[in-house]
Amino acid sequence: MRKTAPGGATPRVVAVVFAALAALLLSLPSLAPPARAAGALPVAGGLHVAGGKLVEGNGSPFVMRGVNHAHTWYASRTPQALSDIKALGANTVRVVLSTGDRWAKNDTADVANVVAQCKRARLICVLEAHDTTGYGEQGGAITLSRAADYWISVRSALAGQESYVVVNLGNEPYGNTGATAWTADTKAAIRKLRTAGIHHALMADAPNWGQDWGFTMRDNAASVLAADPDRNTVFSVHMYGVFDTAAEVKDYLTRFVNAQLPLVVGEFGHNHSDGNPDEDAIMGHAQELGVGYLGWSWSGNSGGVEYLDMATGFNAAALTGWGQRIFNGANGIGSTSREATVYRS
Repeated sequence: MRKTAPGGATPRVVAVVFAALAALLLSLPSLAPPARAAGALPVAGGLHVAGGKLVEGNGSPFVMRGVNHAHTWYASRTPQALSDIKALGANTVRVVLSTGDRWAKNDTADVANVVAQCKRARLICVLEAHDTTGYGEQGGAITLSRAADYWISVRSALAGQESYVVVNLGNEPYGNTGATAWTADTKAAIRKLRTAGIHHALMADAPNWGQDWGFTMRDNAASVLAADPDRNTVFSVHMYGVFDTAAEVKDYLTRFVNAQLPLVVGEFGHNHSDGNPDEDAIMGHAQELGVGYLGWSWSGNSGGVEYLDMATGFNAAALTGWGQRIFNGANGIGSTSREATVYRS
């Protein structure tokens, strides 16, 4: 989602202009991912990819059900926010961090504190570097390589947390300009992290402001997974106005599932400036197919997208219509979330 810090997405006209291309690409078969290569580093416990799904160290499937929290802009709110998000049934929280290039850096000590707070709340913690948002179009946005350098700089906060933490390389790492470079740049960032000794499950956001209307991620995900020496990368699509029909939602999710490529809807909303996403289809088909979802966002949106707040003023007792829908509605977090088994012992 194209965000005003703190806080939509590509103009709807983009999807219209490329409708013919989309129709052609939708007819193409997806490629199944390769098996783990001989000599690849083994996953020594922790969250990892197996059989096209994210699983825990004990092999139990883990389906993310949660929301996003804008920690980098609202750090003082984080402890209570995580507690409230958990109390409403979530098993995962995606936490906004900054590399220091566009906003104040979340340093090693702060990242370690966030991880500890996630664990205290019994939530799986997806940590994302937000400064990559809209690279190529958004002023000040950084490359995935630069984001990888950030993760390496805070790796001591990540060490030993493989059962609790997923590292989201960079939020919406391309706008629409130059988005085809996503494939090579994502592969390079993954290799850089693996070489540096970071062996957590990784999450790769799609280009096109996360919405992948050009299908760059969809059609290259298998090769990106193959390029990961650990074969431990999950893919994340953000669903806003581009995904305004149930058919579009189901087709996108089904292609990944059928190809045994691990997928999460890393952001979505009930409304947006670029169109009206079909949140019922997103949640329903995700539940049907065993795909994780993380709604945007708990609270604190601004710049005209305040309607995406789930809680008014970070108050869990004052859920908005969107908050009620995602937590308490059909196929919502409250009825479909299952706590990670790592917390059940």
